[in-house]
Amino acid sequence: MAREYFYAGDFSSVKQLLDGVADLYLQEGWVTLLWETLGYLRECSRRLGSLNDYVQYSLEMASLPVFSCGGVEAANCKRVYGPAGPPTLSHRETIQQEVFSLLKGHANELNSNFISANDQPISLDVDIMSPLRMAFLTSVAFHKQSVKPDSSAHITVSILSQLPHPVEIDQLEIQFNQTSCNFKVVNGDEVSAKESGAENFGVRVESVPSLILTTNKWLRMTFEIRSGRSGKLECMSVTAKLGRRFTLCCRAESPSSMEDLTLWKFEDIAETFPSKDPLLSFSGQKYIQVEEPEPLVDLNLNASGPALVGENFIVPVVVISKGHAVCSAELKINLVDARGGGMLMSPRDAESYSLEQHHVELVSVSAVFDDDSQESSDDLRKIQQSFGVVSVPFLDIGQSWSCRLEIKWNRPKSVMLYVSLGYLPNMDTISQRVNVHRSLLIEGKMPFNIEHSFVMPYRKEPLILSRIKLSPNVDQKTTLPLNETSLLILTARNCSEIPLRLVSISIEADVDQEAGCSCALHPGGDVSTGSALVVPGEDYKQIFKLAPQGHAINQYVGTVVLKWIRDSNFGQLSCHSVVTKQKLPSVSVEMPLFVVTLDPPPHVILGVPFSLYIKVCNKTSLLQEIKYSLDDSQSFVFTGPHNDSVFILPKSEHTINYTLVPLASGLQNLPSFTVTSPRYSAAMNPSLAATTIFVFPSVPHFAVALRND
Repeated sequence: MAREYFYAGDFSSVKQLLDGVADLYLQEGWVTLLWETLGYLRECSRRLGSLNDYVQYSLEMASLPVFSCGGVEAANCKRVYGPAGPPTLSHRETIQQEVFSLLKGHANELNSNFISANDQPISLDVDIMSPLRMAFLTSVAFHKQSVKPDSSAHITVSILSQLPHPVEIDQLEIQFNQTSCNFKVVNGDEVSAKESGAENFGVRVESVPSLILTTNKWLRMTFEIRSGRSGKLECMSVTAKLGRRFTLCCRAESPSSMEDLTLWKFEDIAETFPSKDPLLSFSGQKYIQVEEPEPLVDLNLNASGPALVGENFIVPVVVISKGHAVCSAELKINLVDARGGGMLMSPRDAESYSLEQHHVELVSVSAVFDDDSQESSDDLRKIQQSFGVVSVPFLDIGQSWSCRLEIKWNRPKSVMLYVSLGYLPNMDTISQRVNVHRSLLIEGKMPFNIEHSFVMPYRKEPLILSRIKLSPNVDQKTTLPLNETSLLILTARNCSEIPLRLVSISIEADVDQEAGCSCALHPGGDVSTGSALVVPGEDYKQIFKLAPQGHAINQYVGTVVLKWIRDSNFGQLSCHSVVTKQKLPSVSVEMPLFVVTLDPPPHVILGVPFSLYIKVCNKTSLLQEIKYSLDDSQSFVFTGPHNDSVFILPKSEHTINYTLVPLASGLQNLPSFTVTSPRYSAAMNPSLAATTIFVFPSVPHFAVALRND
């Protein structure tokens, strides 16, 4: 169809049909068909007077590899290949000569259609998808990965051509993303003429001995450039000028990511590399990282030990100007989870903490000025939970400015504190901004580990029905006896690394619970601890008396409230105590069946008889039978039955009396005593600590110190 349009003289229709076909042949690597198609397109462009298309198609044909009829003259080829003839090396050379003759302004019969366009500029772009990469392939590689600002860096520019004849380039323009680094490359003989014109525009000119491209041979050029502003310095393009009006803009490619020429990949030609250095040929990049300027301003972060949950942890930040004036400065503060992820709130903890509450929060930033004349009224502050921006006032050389960051830990967590200072070294707005970065790892820890336990008074044991029914291996809720005084022992252990002073310890009732569902608490001592010093790893104990007054399955005890301060802040009037709270679990309150009380003397004398009273109180409204027994012991002899039973009236108490004689001195255990209830098939044995008694070898004589008031 394209041939019919061609012979009919409808060249526009031919181009419209064959442009897409040429792209398909190029992708599939069908060189012979591509040659024929480009021949028609080239001839159509000449007939239509399209100079840019004519040059592009001609360069594409001249850079194609020869597959069919290689080295055979057109007369011997049986196939008709259209206006371009067969794809032979001689035809490639002829096409290149024709197009470069046109670019130099030489008229002949073939290019007579372009005589009127001799002054028309021709510009072609070559990118990674362009078929002209075979004619002009450009590689750019920096010799280093990073460089300091305003220092020298070496760069190698390499150009490869598959055109059959050598190509002489008049001038190269190397362009970067920072225009101050752009420069031109000219032949050594022409540098004097070019240099004067280039200096007027502030563009550096480099000279090389030759700018001639030879077939399948890299033209390698190494230059030294001055790094510009900090950031990424990237070579964008290499523009080649051939003659007065032909410009070829080639996109710069990195050797490490440069793709092969698809049609020339399997040709029998010598393999060449963009650089003589193999490492640069395989890993070179067309960009380099320009480091930030060396700051002449100090940014100091200080922290006194780990942060503790609940307190407002203070981090002083000091900005000291040593060699730069600080202008238009901003202080950026970031709090990031040290374990990664970036978030300071874990979804798993959303049950106990609201979604709006982070584990760590930036509370405030307060500025402190060394000079009273400086005002902070224009101080810009944008404070969020994990981010803050604070403007820093102007500082002359030698001046300093400081502020205090208040950070609060709601949960124990390791946090990285990032503080960045960005400033201009002078009032010139076009000067490069200098950044100073500091980071600080802060461990957030719990100040106290609070543990609790419920016990009955010494040598007193209740028999509770729910404890009998449940298996001893099953975890069950703590059950307290109704109308009996129980003891709550709170243990606060300093689990931090610094000494802490415990101001007070108390238990607050839950305000959201009903008044009848709480235990009556009576402190076993003064709630105020008198600012007791608790060193790391030390325990502080406090005893409270509980008197449950109502039967309940879930009875709320309350919340433990600890008020403490750091030992280093002790005595400071402005220091406020920090409050740590922990809710106690609910307990079950139940009427006990029996209460057994062991009542021996506090101590006994070796060989001297003493009485042991065992009181069993029936708390039920039924007549109860109990069986009791006393086992033999090597440390004591006693009088009384080894085994016996007795009936106890409802709401009454029965006392069992034994007389014992100690046979050994020291800390001894009383004979094992067991009380059994046949009705409930349950037995009670006093604990080992409850049956311990000290036996003196003789009557002790205690010295009493007398006070003279």
